[in-house]
Formats: sequence, structure tokens, C-alpha cells
Amino acid sequence: MANATQTTATDGSAAAAVRHEFDAKARSQTSIILGRFVRHRLAMVSLGVLVLLALVSIVVPFFLPYSFADASSGGYLPPSSRHLLGTDQIGHDTLAQLLRGTQFSLAIAFTVAISSTVVGVLVGAVAGYLRGFIDNSLMRLVDLFLIVPQIAVVALLVHALAPSWYVVAGVLAIFSWMQIARITRGEALSLSAREFVEASRAAGAGTWHIVFKHLIPNMIGTITVNATLSVSTAVLTEAALSFIGLGVQLPDTSLGLIVQDNYTQVLLRPWLFWGPFLAIVLISVTISFIGDGLRDAFDPRQTKVRA
Repeated sequence: MANATQTTATDGSAAAAVRHEFDAKARSQTSIILGRFVRHRLAMVSLGVLVLLALVSIVVPFFLPYSFADASSGGYLPPSSRHLLGTDQIGHDTLAQLLRGTQFSLAIAFTVAISSTVVGVLVGAVAGYLRGFIDNSLMRLVDLFLIVPQIAVVALLVHALAPSWYVVAGVLAIFSWMQIARITRGEALSLSAREFVEASRAAGAGTWHIVFKHLIPNMIGTITVNATLSVSTAVLTEAALSFIGLGVQLPDTSLGLIVQDNYTQVLLRPWLFWGPFLAIVLISVTISFIGDGLRDAFDPRQTKVRA
């Protein structure tokens, strides 16, 4: 009995030591990845600019004398101390509109990126792990969504539904998960043949346990980079939809809608056009640089696999 108790205690200590070693390696790997990203100056500057832009769009409107919906001033007023960027044709304060449009455009972009990434990762990981009929069925579904003329269908759905920012975000998310699903499927196919996955399967672990415990953690670099790029794509897609009049509609606003309302004034009143246009470019460029930094930080040649 004493020997059995001693053996059990020894096994427990060994298991605890293994867990401690794994946790230490995981923390070390996280520190290495974070260190690489912090050393990527362009990515850090871009992150700072993006955070600053988001904070300004949220905080500054509380200090403006006009809200984005107020139309009490005259139309096409030039920039002044009361209206720093002038007013549009209706009499809206252009700065208030620009800040509100930035809020909505960022909200749409991050909603699309997060929701499409979650769906795509789950579909791809399950397809790659289970293979066979499930894999074929899910990949045919992906192919079906890919061959659909996405912009046309998104425009029709947004037009048929209430054209609010969350409807635009939801519809865009429906047609934005396929690429990440294909990428994660390929990663899952490779990882599912690894020894630690085979051992977990032999021990009786279920599909979802293996997916969340072993597959997704080892794809976190790929997932993060692609999610970042999805934000940039969503910003540009929303701007394109709003520009052709099939995105966010009044009384809401977005950067694309502001550009659409004022592009004819680019020569006569350039401040009405260049503000939202440059905001779209700035968001897209900063997110792209952040994605580059994350890609370098998660360099697979230097990242160890977590089992």
C-alpha cells in the first residue's frame, strides 16, 4: 500500500512538473512573439495611430458643439472656428460626421473580422481534423460561397434589410469567412497527423477537445494575421458599398457614405472629400502594417509547436 501511495505521489509530481514546464515554455513563446512585434517599429507606430484614431473618434464628439446629426447650420460653410472642417450640403458639421463615420466604419470592420474569423476557424479546423465526408461537405459549402458574386449579393441583402451598420456588418461577415476556413483547414490537416493529436485521440478525447486544446492554439499565428487583414478588407468593402449607395444610410453615417456625399466637391470644397478619404486610407494602411508585424512575430521558422 505504501509503495502504491508513493508511486501515485511520484506520478502526480511528475505530471505537475510536466505541466509547469509546458506552461513555462508557453509563456516564453508568448514573450518571444510579443518581443518580436514590439521591435517591429512600423507595426507599433501603426498600432498607436489606429488606437489614437479610435480614441479620438469616441472622445472628441463629447466636446463638439454639434452632433453628427445636427443640420442647424447653413450648407457648404467653409472651415471656421465653429466648424473646423466646414459643413456639408445639408448643414451637418463635417468634423462631427467624420468622427461618427470613423466609429461606424471601425465597428463594422472589427465586427466582420471577429465574427468571420470565428466561423472560418471552426469550419476549417473541424473539416481538417475529421476529414472524409465532413471535410468534403464543408469544403463544397466554402466553394459555393466563393463562386457567389459577393458584392452583388451583399448589396441586395443590405438593400432588402434595414441598411444600418450592424446589418451591413452581419451581411459582410456571412461572405467573409471562407478564406480563413480554407487556410485553417490546411493547417488542421497537417496538425491532426502530429503525435500529440494522435495521443489525445487514443486517450479518448473528443473532437471539440482536440480542436480547442491542440489545433486552434497551434494555429493562433495564422488566425491572428488573417483576422487583421480581414479588418482592412472589411473597411474597404464597406466603403465601396456605401459609396454606391448600398451600405450605411442616413441618419447613420460611415466614411464611405461621407465620401459618396462629397466626392463631387473634391475641387471646390476639398476638405469635405479628403477628410473621410484619408481616414479610410489611414485605417487600411495602419492595419496592413500591423498585419505585417504580426506575420513577422509569428514567423513559423522560429515558433515551436505547442503540444
